[in-house]
Amino acid sequence: MDHDPLIEFTLWFNEYLELGVEEPNAFALATVDKNSNPSLRFVLLKELDQKGFIFFTNYNSKKAIDIESNPNVAATFFWQQVERQIRVEGKAEKVDPKISDDYFMTRPKQSQIGAITSKQSKKLTSRKKLVDLYKFNTEKFINSKINRPVDWGGYRIIPNRIEFWQGREHRLHDRVVYKKAANNSWKKKRLFP
Repeated sequence: MDHDPLIEFTLWFNEYLELGVEEPNAFALATVDKNSNPSLRFVLLKELDQKGFIFFTNYNSKKAIDIESNPNVAATFFWQQVERQIRVEGKAEKVDPKISDDYFMTRPKQSQIGAITSKQSKKLTSRKKLVDLYKFNTEKFINSKINRPVDWGGYRIIPNRIEFWQGREHRLHDRVVYKKAANNSWKKKRLFP
């Protein structure tokens, strides 16, 4: 395995992409709120850079509120078809607004309208209210460019631990963990399954 876990992640991810599975970039994201209550949901990896894993959300969502009070997060990619999972632990921080702006502009217009319509994680009195607001915003912006809402953008998970798990016969799985050292290099070791 590569000495850099982000390079190794890219190799594994690209192999999985070749299978043509739907939403290969989905991962479970765990956060903890200010009262130490855990919460878990699936989000989509939209970019991997030299610093970490980037996903996008509403900054008023439960996950964002959790991250603002406690930036320690965990993420798990599970790829059943190839018996692999990758576990990531680290800190989440907002990305530069330009990254959020650039990504928002690549989204289909319907998804942009969805972003300005949803008050993510807030109480909704009826499905009809959501649909009506979406229709209203669709008509409002039919011939207009939509700018990224200020309450929507990206987070980057900056990892300090990444574990690669490969399923094997007789439950003798391969587990390799990378931990970030004080000098920002990665230390790699194999674990018992």
